[in-house]
Order: sequence, then C-alpha cells, then structure tokens
Amino acid sequence: MTATPPFRADIVGSFLRPAALADARRRHAQGTMSDDELRGVEDAAITELVERQAENGLEVATDGEFRRSWWHFDFFGLLDGVDIVELDHGIQFQGVQTKPRGIEISGPIRFPAQHPFLDHFRALRDAAARTGATPKFTIPAPTVLDFRLEPGHIDPASYDGREAITDDLVATYRDALAAFYDAGARYLQFDDTAWAYLCSETELAKARERGIDTDGIADRYAALLNRILDGKPDDLTVTTHVCRGNFRSTWISSGGYEPVAEALLANTAYDGYFLEYDSDRAGGFEPLRFLPEGDKRVVLGLVTTKTGALEDADEVRRRIDEAARFAPLGQLALSPQCGFASTEEGNVLTEDEQWAKIRSVVGIARSVWG
Repeated sequence: MTATPPFRADIVGSFLRPAALADARRRHAQGTMSDDELRGVEDAAITELVERQAENGLEVATDGEFRRSWWHFDFFGLLDGVDIVELDHGIQFQGVQTKPRGIEISGPIRFPAQHPFLDHFRALRDAAARTGATPKFTIPAPTVLDFRLEPGHIDPASYDGREAITDDLVATYRDALAAFYDAGARYLQFDDTAWAYLCSETELAKARERGIDTDGIADRYAALLNRILDGKPDDLTVTTHVCRGNFRSTWISSGGYEPVAEALLANTAYDGYFLEYDSDRAGGFEPLRFLPEGDKRVVLGLVTTKTGALEDADEVRRRIDEAARFAPLGQLALSPQCGFASTEEGNVLTEDEQWAKIRSVVGIARSVWG
C-alpha cells in the first residue's frame, strides 16, 4: 500500500498491558521485584507484542509503551531540569481524574545523552528487525510540556517566566531527534493533546487560568515545532497524534479542528498527522482542505479504542470517501483514533477486542488503497 510511513494501516502507539506485565510492575513498585527482573518481563512482553503486530498485518511496530506508566510524564521526568511532582489535583476527564501529578521546571532543560528512552528504542529496533517491521517510537510533544505547566512551577533562578523556557525546549527536542536518529530511528511521533485543547473554549479558559496567553497560540506552537523540525534528516519521518484525552476510555475536550487546521496542517512541518475522528466531538472533515498537496499524509482515526465494539467496515470506507472530498485519497491513511492504553491502566476493552480492531484497520486499508 505504501513503502514509507505513515502506512496506510498504522497505529498510534500504546497497547493494553498483558496481565504478567501489569503484575510485574506492581511487584516492582512494591519493592518485591528488582529492576533487572522487571526489565526481563518487559523485554519478553515487547518481543511478543512486536510479533503479534506483524501477525495481525501491520508493517509498523511499537513497543506498546510497555515500559511507561504515562504517555508523557515518563519522558518529561527523565529530562534534565524537569521533575514530575505531586499536585493537589489530577487531570479531570469525564467522570474520572488521573493521579495528581504535574510538571515542574527545576533547572535548565536539557536532553541527557543517556536518556533511558534511547535504550527503549534500541530494544524495539532489534525486536522489529526480526519481523521486518518498521519500528515507530512515540514521545510527548514539547507543546504538551508548555500547555500543562501550572503557575509557580518554574524555578525563577533558571527561567524568568514561561516564555523563557522556549529556546532550551527547542534545543532539547533537536538533541532528542538527533539522538534517536543516531540510534537508528526513522519513524518518530510527537503525541500531543495541546492542539485539541486549542479547539475547545473550555480548555482555553483553563489555560488562561494557568497563565497562558492564548491569543495567537496556534501560530506560536507552529513556530516552536518548526524550529525543532527544521533541518531534520530527509529520511526521518516525524508525525504527530492529536488527542482529546484518553484515560480509562474517557476523554477531556470537544471541538472540531477548524480553529487550528491551517496552522497545524499547512504551516507546521510534520510529515503526517494522526487525527481522531471516531466521534462527533472531532467535527467534520472540512478542515482537511488545509492539507497541502504533496507528501504529507493525514491518518484518519476512524476506529475507536475506547470500546470493544467493531465498527462497520462499509461505514468506515464511506467516511474515508467523505474525507477524500477535502484531501486527496492518496494522502490519507487509517488507524485507531488513539492508543489502547495511554496510561498503564488501559482502556475498557479486552485484548481480543484490541486485536480485532487492528485486523479491521488492516483489512479496511487494504480494501481502500490496495
């Protein structure tokens, strides 16, 4: 269907944690399992996951984020100058709240040469090589760090306010891209909730309460990302996934892409965009008209990961046809709308239902693109 990512049948990244892995992580947290023992369980689970992705028809493989508790905090907390701290509140989803964690800038932000995620990628790289799949690695976008910072969580000895972190954040992510590339990565994804929140007046109001100037913020974020992506190697594909929240099958924000579509699709130098389209909260396909003709690709998230019920294949194909009214079919692809487990708790569906979703994505994509 295509030899380069994003693939016609692709995935966002995370998978439900197998019972043995979940048990091992609990034992490790309780102090009854060593680091080496946990790593062995993780290695075995990831090897099996990579094989199952290939068996179910995917040309791409992720590590399922099996070594992480959170899709974002684990990466951020291992940067120099960034700490994950206890707050008096979590992030509020529909009817449920996450653990009370937040980001604190405690010193100059840097990407350490020995960031543990580099070893995580190398392990995925080696496992994927045995199946012939393209390894895809996910990290949180820098815009998420900016958007989630709360008042009083920047060390004034290091930075004079929120805007002052920008240059170091850019340098940190440029260093990260270079390090992953040197480790063999050719397909990276920046996971991002900020762009979806910019489509929600409710979330914009909350951002202003956190001291964020939301006037022109989409253009500022595009400029930030372009500084990071400028000069990346031509054979490194960097995509983004725009998410409205995914925690135990619940969500945070609503709103179509129209407020950010031009800044994101036309003016940000990503190679591809994984866009949620599994519910009416994402609006219509009209914003896809801002996708420039060429090599950029939009991956339509038409298959939900929040429930186990399978979508009707004909209906998914009809929606792909509808999207193709606004962007060329050759620049479209298909995936689940999000990962299956953005945190280690996972969504409310079974592993069998998860794999049925993957097979459905593969089958529909083959029927559309050949």
